Amino acid sequence: MNGYLVFILALLVFNWLLSLIVETLNLRHLRTEIPEEFRGTYDASNYAKSQRYLKDNTRFDQIQSAIMLPLTIAFILLGGFRWVNDIAQGISAHMILQGLVFGGILMLIGQAVGLPFGIYSTFVIEEKYGFNKTTAKTFIADLFKGLLLTALLGGPIFALVLWIFSAVPYAWLWAWVALSVIQIFIMFIAPVVIFPLFNRFTPLEEGELRSAIETYAAEQNYTLSGIYKIDGSKRSTKSNAYFTGFGKTKRIALYDTLIENHTTEELVGVLAHEMGHCKRGHIKKTIVISMASMLLMFFILSLFISKEGLYAAFGIEGTPLYAGLIFFGFLYAPISMVLGLLGNMLSRKHEFEADAFAAETTQAPGKMIAALKKLSVDNLSNLTPHPLKVFLEYSHPPVLARIKALREIGS
Repeated sequence: MNGYLVFILALLVFNWLLSLIVETLNLRHLRTEIPEEFRGTYDASNYAKSQRYLKDNTRFDQIQSAIMLPLTIAFILLGGFRWVNDIAQGISAHMILQGLVFGGILMLIGQAVGLPFGIYSTFVIEEKYGFNKTTAKTFIADLFKGLLLTALLGGPIFALVLWIFSAVPYAWLWAWVALSVIQIFIMFIAPVVIFPLFNRFTPLEEGELRSAIETYAAEQNYTLSGIYKIDGSKRSTKSNAYFTGFGKTKRIALYDTLIENHTTEELVGVLAHEMGHCKRGHIKKTIVISMASMLLMFFILSLFISKEGLYAAFGIEGTPLYAGLIFFGFLYAPISMVLGLLGNMLSRKHEFEADAFAAETTQAPGKMIAALKKLSVDNLSNLTPHPLKVFLEYSHPPVLARIKALREIGS
């Protein structure tokens, strides 16, 4: 049997089993007793509700994985990729156009298979727990906007990579250079071109909150390009805040649900945390690491892109570049997982550092703690995740660990 096929099938099964084990351990790690830190913040009813929410989401994800695994394996073994390739080659003799058709069909198949799960998650589970505010109209609009963006951005990028690998020496290096430039460009334009397609950004009105944010930013010598309120409530009652963009496109974004549920001091603490990522250089480090990871990926891709065995594993004769780019994703999964683990470890470290920055500069760690507690309760967060779940998947430390670290700063 084809060695590549054996490796890929074994990897798919391994990932499914690992996820099953981790999620089972995570559910067993639930504690019915409210942690001491949250007594008085979480009442018994809401705490039980948060655990039901976790159980429903976990079981739904396990069902989805149990369906997707055999579907994926069947698509590989029964010639699904060969069928799509035959369609692409029947439409055009031009390799890049074939690649766009090949990738487009696979994307549409993926969207069609995933659509029922997305609908159930949004309109059944999120609705059941009072989070969902998405209407059918908004859901459909988001779906089509996402497809359009993929076609307008992903299509040309995919075509560019195909051209580079088909016509340019040291293609892996030049593909990395091209995508690095594109990545930075998108970071600049996303806040003003892409994000507004999905949410309305309204300048935060004059008042106590805006004055407090501007005063704090001035104290930290941080130049603000804009403070915006996002209509996150049109999709969910969950809260969030983030910094985005660079230079003149740099923005502070606050969900309207966050503003409604928190005091001015708590909101300044949340924004101080986000500002801490900038002040501590976390964003720049993340970009550099992302680019280094992409360079590694393209180099390894160059080693396998011409291997006929990789294509044969998916039932395709020859070595059409466009198919190789997609098949390589299966092969690269273990390296991607390891890099993801290392990235999450660094991210958790950065979160602690940003919390420390917020506590020290606002001189109010208690306000940050209060904000974290409210966010956890409002979003029905799991307070006691299993350590293996945290190690493998969490980009942020568990909230109890963050609160403990903040209390040590304030003591």
